[in-house]
Amino acid sequence: MEPYNKHESIAALMNRSNVDTDQIIPKQFLKKVERSGFGVHLFHDWRYNEDGSDNTEFELNKPAFKDAKILVVGDNFGCGSSREHAPWAIADYGFNTIISSSYADIFYNNCFKNSVLPIVVDKTTLATLMDEVSANEGVKFVVDLENQQVTTPAGNDFKFEVDHARKENLSKGLDDISLTLQQIDKIDQYEEKHKQSHPWLWV
Repeated sequence: MEPYNKHESIAALMNRSNVDTDQIIPKQFLKKVERSGFGVHLFHDWRYNEDGSDNTEFELNKPAFKDAKILVVGDNFGCGSSREHAPWAIADYGFNTIISSSYADIFYNNCFKNSVLPIVVDKTTLATLMDEVSANEGVKFVVDLENQQVTTPAGNDFKFEVDHARKENLSKGLDDISLTLQQIDKIDQYEEKHKQSHPWLWV
């Protein structure tokens, strides 16, 4: 995973609540086990017309939101099925930060495993941020993971909570596999000891 660093980025607005994982990445695209290649299908049914052309009415197709890394969305984002492909698609598209008032639990947990920071704010703060983006599409927010703070041009700054272990893993770009590999010497030692004490299992 890519380490999560302090960054300034365009904040894209998708003022929709209860966006489920089948809208984030529709089921017909769940044919790979790699994490890459899903970004092109992110929000596929909203993003494209039936002929495959871009739907100009869809929020994220606005030129002002091009190259955004921050996604500001409505309540209960990532509900529905537990597919990990949803944060894969979000990360592969280019987003590394989501700001919402609430998330589905499994989606929220999966985000941290895929270099995506899901920030939780109260509904008043979310509405204020949405108003700022809506009034100035293309506006850039600064996300500072180390100090757990988001700064905006309009001064709608706020602190956010994040579990310490998850914060450390994000900042270092560590997923579950990377964390396990940090213990590879101990794992090798255990396997060698087990092999010596149970040689019949290694024939």
